[in-house]
Formats: sequence, structure tokens, C-alpha cells
Amino acid sequence: MPRKKVTDVSGNGGVKRKRASGKKKDREFSSDDEFEDYEQESIKKAGKQTTKSGLQPVTVSGDAKENIKLEVPKVKGQLLIFGATNWDLIGRKEVPKQQAAYRNLGQNLWGPHRYGCLNDVQVSSVVSGSCAAHSLLITTEGKLWSWGRNEKGQLGHGDTKRLDAPKLVEALGEEVIVAAACGRNHTLALTENGAVYSFGENKLGQLGQGNQTDAVLSPSTILYNGQPLVKVACGAEFSMVVDCKGNVYSFGCPEYGQLGHNSDGKFIARAQRIEFDCELIPRRVAIFIEKTKDGQVLPVPNVVARDVVCGANHTLVLDSQKRVFSWGFGGYGRLGHTEQKDEMVPRLVKLFDFPGRGATQIYCGYQCSFAVSEMGGLFFWGVTNTSRESTMYPKAVQDLCGWKIRSLANAFDDICYTQEVKTLDGVYSEQVAMGYSHSLVIARQETEQEKERLKKLPEYNPRTL
Repeated sequence: MPRKKVTDVSGNGGVKRKRASGKKKDREFSSDDEFEDYEQESIKKAGKQTTKSGLQPVTVSGDAKENIKLEVPKVKGQLLIFGATNWDLIGRKEVPKQQAAYRNLGQNLWGPHRYGCLNDVQVSSVVSGSCAAHSLLITTEGKLWSWGRNEKGQLGHGDTKRLDAPKLVEALGEEVIVAAACGRNHTLALTENGAVYSFGENKLGQLGQGNQTDAVLSPSTILYNGQPLVKVACGAEFSMVVDCKGNVYSFGCPEYGQLGHNSDGKFIARAQRIEFDCELIPRRVAIFIEKTKDGQVLPVPNVVARDVVCGANHTLVLDSQKRVFSWGFGGYGRLGHTEQKDEMVPRLVKLFDFPGRGATQIYCGYQCSFAVSEMGGLFFWGVTNTSRESTMYPKAVQDLCGWKIRSLANAFDDICYTQEVKTLDGVYSEQVAMGYSHSLVIARQETEQEKERLKKLPEYNPRTL
């Protein structure tokens, strides 16, 4: 059996490990730096690569396999960025020694800026993640660009060099990319034919390539031969995909039951050492449940997934009947079940299981969740601010009552009160995305008035080494 994860990572970013005496010591980090150093030591002890024997990838015969062609989003516009751009320092007290040369690169952008290198690039989609310090964009031609932190090769350029400005992922130059997702240190990219490429950190099998390695620097397809895939999502150290038939598959770290296989994957490898049995290839999430008021557990049949989103350690699925299911780490009510219990399999969120109250959109923050109802109302549950106050079940966001929600994004820390971004007055925002400490907006530029408004925004041309 391969070496599994040695540390126990909590849903709020803390790292737990055991002393030799057997007493547990909780260590809270505001960052990934010490956590990564400790895990790097573990990987060195375990060896560079681990492969689980007997892996059988999902396979469908050629005759039964659907032929699909997904489309690039119809949105097009110019990319705007604001927030912290010193990618190696984000969420850390100090830049790692191996990245010391980049210590003074990047800056805090206190308002929306245009990337000078993208003035002639039409962007159709922008992607990051609440625990990601890297970002992706997809052009109207379906080409993938990436930039940001790159210590594990999560940018897909075949190296670990940080990039301060977006750059085309040349290894995927022949593919048409229609969607992508960012984990803490890994990336998934979905092609128009339903294939998925993965790259970046793979210590816990989150790339779905059938092994565990420190890093995969160039895009490779996941180990999967089933129906074409139509959706991808990344948690901190796990991944989710949905096929064209509505089946959900997961792979990576099983902690907190976040993979949906009725287990958190923990086992005692030897004295004072807890490890995890990671899923190294996509495995179908087999059962969806609901719980009655008296605690009875009932299976929910005919679940056809239409969308999937992930927080750091939890997942939401939206099905064809506009129902919402959640599972994984239950702390601070982020699952919406009025309790803080971890859920090992997808569980129905009751609020959206009534006629006329179904959901049409779902979103996950690092420690919270959102859904837009059929009536257009925005609902929120989970951590509400940095003091860890929380909402245990979906509640309407009254401040946005009457607003039509077209796109929503979450950063690392969640402070849930609404405020209009005055610096974007006069700008039509097509889509938004947020990373660990930065924000991205696709701004429409169809009319001369819109183009002139964007030209008034400052241009950002980052220094490079």
C-alpha cells in the first residue's frame, strides 16, 4: 500500500500532528509555509513516487460512449485584477528560501488594474480558488493561460518558476479548453471533447493519474476512460468531476469524508501515526442520502448532477431537479444541515427540496457556501466573519434582495456583508473570480463608451526576473 498523507489538516487551515509521547499538538498556521516544509520531509521519507496496485479506471466501451463537443463560454472581455500579487508571500509570514529572489516582486493593487500584456486578448473565463495563489484564464479561442505561485508546477509550464503575468500554457496549445479549476497547489483543465488534464501537486493523488508524486509539472490526462466529462472542481487537496450522464467522481485526499465514499480514509499505520487511504483515480460517488427529523437515513434516487463546486474541505452538488447536496467537513455549518457533523456521503440540503424553492446556481468559499434560488434570491451558510461566527443553515442575503446574481466568488477569509465596488462604476462585469488574496473580473468592452471607461483604469505591468 502506498504512503499516505502523514499530517491531519483541519478545515480552517490548521495542521495537527502527534508528538512521540502520544499527546496531540494543534498548530495553527496562517499560511502554507511550515505545513509544506513538514509535508516535504514526509515525502522524502516516503520516496518520490507511490503507485497503488490493482487500480481499475472507469471504462466505457466505444459503442456506449457519448460524443460531445462542449463550448467555450460566450462571455468575452478584458481582464481586471486587484489585491495582493506577491504570489509567494500570500498567506505566509515569509517567502520560502527557494523563492527568496522573488521576495520584493509583486505589489498590493488597491483598485482594479488592467494587465498590459493582455490588452489584445479577449477573455471568456477566469478561474482561481479560495485557497489558491495562482490563477487561470481561458480565451475566446479556448486557450489556457496561467500565472501566480508555481512551486508545484500548478501553472503547467514544465517548471516551478513563478509567473507574475499571464502566459499561454503551450502544452495545451492544440486543445480547446472550456473550463478549469484551481486547488491549493493543483489544477484541472477540461477540453471540448470531455477530457481532463491535471498538473501540479500530487502528494495525495489529487491529480487522478493513478499515483502519488510530489509534483507533475506538465499537463497529463487523468486515468479515466468513462463517459465524457462536463464539469471540474477542486478542493484544497482533492478533485471532483462530473460526466455527461450526471455521475460524480472524486479523487485525492479523503479527509472529513470530502470524497463522498462513506469514509474519511484514516487508518493507523503504526504507533502515533495516522495516515490516509487516498483515491488515486476517479471513483464514482455511489449514494446520495437525506435525513428525516427523527434521524432516519434514506437514499435519494435519480440524482443527475448538473454542477459541482468545492470549498477547502467540502463539496456541493446541484442536480437536475434543482436539489442541493453537501458533504465533507461540517465545521461552522458550511454544509447547511443545522449541525457541525462531518458528512461522509452527499446529504440533501432540505431548504432547496420544495416546489419553487430549488437552486439554480451554487458556490463554495473556503469555509462557507452559497446558492441562488429559482426566485433569484441568494442564500448563504457557513462562516460569516473572521471571528468564526457562523450560520448553520441557508439564510437569505437580504442586502442583495432584488439583485440578479450572475456570478459570485469567494476569497480565503469570509466577511459577509455587501458593499458596492465604486471603482468599477460604469464597468459591466461579465464574470468574477477570487483567489487566496486577489480578485479577478472580466469587464465587457463592446461599445466605445465601455472601451473608454476601461482605458481610464491604471495598467499593471509587473516586474519580472
